[in-house]
Amino acid sequence: MPKVEVYCTPYCPYCIRAKNLLQSKGVEYEEIRVDQSPEKQQEMIKRANRTSVPQIFIDDYHVGGCDDLFDLEAAGELDNKLGLH
Repeated sequence: MPKVEVYCTPYCPYCIRAKNLLQSKGVEYEEIRVDQSPEKQQEMIKRANRTSVPQIFIDDYHVGGCDDLFDLEAAGELDNKLGLH
């Protein structure tokens, strides 16, 4: 199973929506709270070249935000990226 990382805040509705999709697929992920750590926020910006949350990574692949995650799901590509068959 690939490593899934979600840079997020607890009050962001897009973060909640993205995490709910991952949870519905039974995927474990690392939740990285950028609201608690300026260092993690800077790490996210450097990795994603974006400042908004969520920012989602599957291994080293930058999915993007919530809409990007749902676009992968709609295209039928998310399960493959997550190693689900």
